[in-house]
Amino acid sequence: MTSIFTKIIQRALPAHIVAEDEHHIAFLDIRPITLGHTLVVPKQATDVFFELEDAALSSLMLFAKKVAKALQQTIPCLRVGVAVVGLEVPHAHLHLVPLNGPHDIDFKATKLTLPEEALQKTATQIRAAVVL
Repeated sequence: MTSIFTKIIQRALPAHIVAEDEHHIAFLDIRPITLGHTLVVPKQATDVFFELEDAALSSLMLFAKKVAKALQQTIPCLRVGVAVVGLEVPHAHLHLVPLNGPHDIDFKATKLTLPEEALQKTATQIRAAVVL
């Protein structure tokens, strides 16, 4: 089954992409829990995060580190949190969430509704700060 993430990778669906290389892609969550909430996804579809091959997992984390540094520079926050949930989309992925307190990574919290212009501006700022 093709996931929504595969469709984004194939450009069949739009996304606010903030970073991409041959093996990974990072884009803003469309239902963020904080401003800048970003999903980091391997391009190779694997359903369960910890079923990624060791090299792919290491590579994904190093890519995520670069995106997290850009988030830290762009979004006012104390830290960037990381979460692996993996229940909502059957494609391995990480959530990078700008944090100013532990409550900022509560997935039960009301999701933000951001105007398209705000998402575009945020993506542009993060993209400009990513060093691959």
